[in-house]
Amino acid sequence: MPLTKKAALDFLKSVDLGAIATATAETGPEVALINFAVTDELELIFETIQTTRKCENLREDPRAAFMAWRGDQTLQYEGIADEPDEFALKELLDVYFAAVPEARSHQGWPGLIYMRVRPRWIRLSRYGGSWSVEELTFKA
Repeated sequence: MPLTKKAALDFLKSVDLGAIATATAETGPEVALINFAVTDELELIFETIQTTRKCENLREDPRAAFMAWRGDQTLQYEGIADEPDEFALKELLDVYFAAVPEARSHQGWPGLIYMRVRPRWIRLSRYGGSWSVEELTFKA
């Protein structure tokens, strides 16, 4: 069954924490809990320190997997991460700070950067009484 963009967006806007998985050939997989925001184009935005494993991994291999959950529903997300330039970053930060207002106080932390993940594939699954699995795929 196809997943609608609106359903994926509504789900992502309803949660504020998720787990992002990254990997490199040398270090293997790593997962981290993150605060995040989502744009209307289903792009994820999050902050990190440049010396974290997730940042170093994404700079080496920009493929990322992400998962968020709410009750008996999970949303799986695969995409490509980048560090937006200053022009794209302004609009993304407006979205991020609206969703995570306490993050404004983090500005100025040494090594703090913001990363964006653009979607390639999303799956929304419900495991309760009304079991369902819906997917949405994006063109590269």
